[in-house]
Amino acid sequence: MKIRFWGARGSIPVSGRDYIKYGGCTTCVEVRSRKDELIVLDAGSGIRLLGKELLKNSVNRFHMLFTHSHWDHVLGFPFFAPIYSNRTKIRIMGCSFSSDPVREIIAKTMQPPGFPVKFEEISAKFDFATVCAAGCEIGGMQVVPIELSHPNQGLGYKFSENGRVFVFLTDNELGYIHPGGRKPEDYVAFSRGADLLVHDADYTDAEYRKRRTWGHSTWQQALDMALKAEARALGLFHHNQDRSDRELDRIVAECSRRAADSGSRLKVFAVREGQEIKL
Repeated sequence: MKIRFWGARGSIPVSGRDYIKYGGCTTCVEVRSRKDELIVLDAGSGIRLLGKELLKNSVNRFHMLFTHSHWDHVLGFPFFAPIYSNRTKIRIMGCSFSSDPVREIIAKTMQPPGFPVKFEEISAKFDFATVCAAGCEIGGMQVVPIELSHPNQGLGYKFSENGRVFVFLTDNELGYIHPGGRKPEDYVAFSRGADLLVHDADYTDAEYRKRRTWGHSTWQQALDMALKAEARALGLFHHNQDRSDRELDRIVAECSRRAADSGSRLKVFAVREGQEIKL
């Protein structure tokens, strides 16, 4: 299994010298199976560069999954170059997080007067399907969803292949249970023994006191969960739009210190735009 992160920022894209190391694009993740089946997770602003890469390598058949329909996770869709090619075939997996069908979630990003090209006018061919609670298999990789604790709901995912496990839980608030969300211990059980756990770590404890119920976790909460789940590696994700590279470096250093002090071998890092991991 290969994972590449095309965007790790939360809420809104950012740019400038304070965001060079970890990047400023919002959520988009590429997951490839050993059979080279491609799954694209979310369509934040990071999907623009992924699209250029797919066209360059003549990749025109793949799957898409969405965690939820908030703007920072779908805003890049109209700028995803493969959708304008009639050679492209995309299977988009629908989810239970919205009253709208998944087709409507992406179509709304191209709705006039917000965008000049309508969804009905693009060239790619789409196949819409559903992801049941038990999950599905894509290219020999098992994909299992779990409900996120987030306003308007959402889904996290577990990808398993040949004994390797990647868990992706962005936009998940561990300190508050939103309607449709799960308890913290459910996320611990879901992530148990993961080779890689990527989790929302938007806030510090001080920030969270003012933003509780907004749908995001602190890095302290993410670390505590990873330790309880006995994950092998924790990738801090959904970086706050105001979090500089230096601040993220300090957070990673503190997480690593706390993990070591607890006797854990947990590896902690902040997800970096362009980063690639093989499991």
